[in-house]
Amino acid sequence: MDFNGAKMHIEEAVHIDPKYTKAWARKGDIEMVMKENHKALDSYKAGLAIDPDNAACKEGLRKCTAQINYGAATMTEEEKQERAQHGLADPEIQAIIQDPVVQQVLRDFNENPNAANQAMNNPSMRAKIEKLIAAGVLQTA
Repeated sequence: MDFNGAKMHIEEAVHIDPKYTKAWARKGDIEMVMKENHKALDSYKAGLAIDPDNAACKEGLRKCTAQINYGAATMTEEEKQERAQHGLADPEIQAIIQDPVVQQVLRDFNENPNAANQAMNNPSMRAKIEKLIAAGVLQTA
């Protein structure tokens, strides 16, 4: 199947009608198949922002979150490396990693956990760290 082509078409649908919840759900589904979990999370959340009761977005978000959590716990080191490399190829992930504030927070997780926890209270910082985790770039214990 041509998932890149499908993703291109669904992105066009979202561009034409940003309130088309079904398109957001399908976009998330395609991104999950393409192992772009960090993007899938955003797509499902965008759909739920439009329609908080949308079953497809709710289920997609649940499956994506489970895949991130379960996958990290059951993957081999080789699979984790592959997932991280795939995530690092994404320009959005690269931009997050290059952010000096994010770099400091990541250092703080090892050196100053209290400061890291305080930084995680910032919704923007939390979203960036969660995106790194979803992309497989940052591993949790």
